[in-house]
Amino acid sequence: MGPLTGIKVLEFEAIGPGPFCGMMLSDMGADVLLVERPQDPGLGVPRARWTDVMSRGRRSITLDLKSAQGVEAALQLADKADALIEGFRPGVMERIGLGPDLLLARNPRLVYGRMTGWGQDGPLAPRAGHDINYIALTGVLHAIGRAGGAPVPPLNLVGDFGGGGMLLAFGIACGLVEAKHSGKGQVVDAAMVDGASTLAAMFSGMLAAKRWTEVRGENILDTGAPWYNTYETRDGKYVAIGSIEPKFYAELLERLGLAGESLPAQNDRAGWPVLQQKFAATFKSKTRDEWVAAFEGSDACFAPVLTFTEARENEHNVARGTFVESGGISQPGPAPRFSRTPGAIRGATPERGQHGRAALADWGFSAQQIDGLAKLGAGFTN
Repeated sequence: MGPLTGIKVLEFEAIGPGPFCGMMLSDMGADVLLVERPQDPGLGVPRARWTDVMSRGRRSITLDLKSAQGVEAALQLADKADALIEGFRPGVMERIGLGPDLLLARNPRLVYGRMTGWGQDGPLAPRAGHDINYIALTGVLHAIGRAGGAPVPPLNLVGDFGGGGMLLAFGIACGLVEAKHSGKGQVVDAAMVDGASTLAAMFSGMLAAKRWTEVRGENILDTGAPWYNTYETRDGKYVAIGSIEPKFYAELLERLGLAGESLPAQNDRAGWPVLQQKFAATFKSKTRDEWVAAFEGSDACFAPVLTFTEARENEHNVARGTFVESGGISQPGPAPRFSRTPGAIRGATPERGQHGRAALADWGFSAQQIDGLAKLGAGFTN
């Protein structure tokens, strides 16, 4: 029932950002048909299908794209699709006979989404890499970490998901809107180096204005500022404060019981070490939950640092339904939220080929055509 209801997306099996993009589109109502290898390719770590949250909401069909018959079946599927997701290295889809020029010639309205780390061109385009490499090349990784320490990878959120899968989902959505008006599809080149750079757009302006130094741990947002940092509490847990604005900083001091003390001014950088030590000692005097109680109803920009498990039990997250139960797993619900056409999880992650026959029928293939796809090696169940 989501805003993308009626959109047919053909997704070729991949890892990380590709499935994340497919999840976002599926959550918003798109009918995503996952084209998978006949057997799990194996990634060094056994994967239980039911825990593969990012592949939720799909139906599956298996194809051997190394065979001419499998490629022919994929061509027929792409003829019916509105959009396509592929995450191979540049040139792979062209070599196996599924490149964008051929597919757009057959299906002119197709939005052909390509997910890579380095992009479709450039010196590094054919090279392997992972999230940590892509964000390293953009300057993002260098900026994350504490003073005197090494850069700290922010999990794989900035490259794979924010700068990758979400960027491709946005690009495909834009392409679909444009195709509705022009009647023509196009290629979406979503590269994680581009996406990570885009996420860091604000710092381009801050660098130009000389409001950001490229020394880690000396800036407002990288733990240099004592009022934008995390602090350990008496029970070994942590709290986070982000009291940037003066009025919020004043309330922070009030809630900490420091309002009447002689302290360096908020933006006196020379006094930041003094404030860091004072805040650290103060937060260490109580447990995390005691500080939660002390900051109840406050605008001091305070939050407890929760584990993934604790986040699912948090009062605010529970009230909003931020996490939902699906397929026996607590997981993030569809986002963003729409007032009239809300998204929804369309089902658990399918087994290989599961519900493929029903998907093909829904995509407009006749019973005879479905049998023809099976003869080409397509694997599916009802």
